[in-house]
Amino acid sequence: MEEQFITSTLNRREDQLDTGLRPQSFDEFPGQESQKAKLQIFVQAARERGDALGHVLLAGPPGLGKTTMAHIIAHARGTEMKTSSGPVIEKPGDLAGLLMSLEEGDVLFIDEIHRLSTNIEEYMYSAMEDFYIDIVLDQGAGSRSIRLDIQPFTLIGATTREGMISSPLRSRFGMKVRLDYYQAEVLQVIIERSAGILNIPIDPDGAFEIARRCRGTPRIANNLLRWVRDYAQIKANNEINADTAIAALEMLEIDHDGLDDMDNRYLEALLHKFDGGPVGIKNLAIALGEEVGTIEEVYEPFLIQEGFVQRTPQGRLATGKAAERFGVIMGPRKPSDQPDLL
Repeated sequence: MEEQFITSTLNRREDQLDTGLRPQSFDEFPGQESQKAKLQIFVQAARERGDALGHVLLAGPPGLGKTTMAHIIAHARGTEMKTSSGPVIEKPGDLAGLLMSLEEGDVLFIDEIHRLSTNIEEYMYSAMEDFYIDIVLDQGAGSRSIRLDIQPFTLIGATTREGMISSPLRSRFGMKVRLDYYQAEVLQVIIERSAGILNIPIDPDGAFEIARRCRGTPRIANNLLRWVRDYAQIKANNEINADTAIAALEMLEIDHDGLDDMDNRYLEALLHKFDGGPVGIKNLAIALGEEVGTIEEVYEPFLIQEGFVQRTPQGRLATGKAAERFGVIMGPRKPSDQPDLL
């Protein structure tokens, strides 16, 4: 019991810290300028008309600020926001309870909305368009349904896998916003802002060294900032400059390109064990001792974005940039066993 209490207390403190770092307005949210501009017009127009905001779908990789953006939208519209997630809503009654608790104009935020069950999705259609749901009572010949009217509300869905959302549900979102990875200069602004909130002394060079190594992701940037703070406290008299940041991140085996130990193992296996490819993902997973899903969803997106790896119908290919990084001279590609289409 004591261990459970300690764990829950630490988690709660971490949640409070993350909430304190979260921007509260569009002006405080660095980056994603084109997407912010669309949302600001969308929100301001609805507010001036006094209407409920149209439904919004936020898509993009983890850690880019989808939840933060949902909070900003609700705050800008001047309404309350209730949160849930796709896996949690298991029964129609769960959804009905959420929707009936909403006041007019409130925001319902569903994280991982692509993980809603098909049954729940069907209830969402009438709720999103006509603001009612039909709940079926009992089963068999004696079954009957009750229509529950709900207040006009705004659904904000967040997803890392937009393609897994069914077309009928996706088409009911009036605004679709995709968040992309951040440039190092924008992440430096985010790190300096977080450092100010957490009272961490840091100079611009130190902030930039962290920014260039955090894989274009604000969540990783804030996590690395906390680690560098701890390192500086013990090793560098609480001073965070470029040298301190480099030393702290090298201890985590994160290099100047933002690649960690697993990224380098991936590239080394692709270059040395498979001659640069093409190689199937299952063979790579066996060579690395890692799950296929983890490789595809955690490691490959950044490696592809940075131009180290290509996905092809024949398999994964190492690029010239990856070969140059490891000093490998790649010969001609092996001919594919598959016939050409043209």
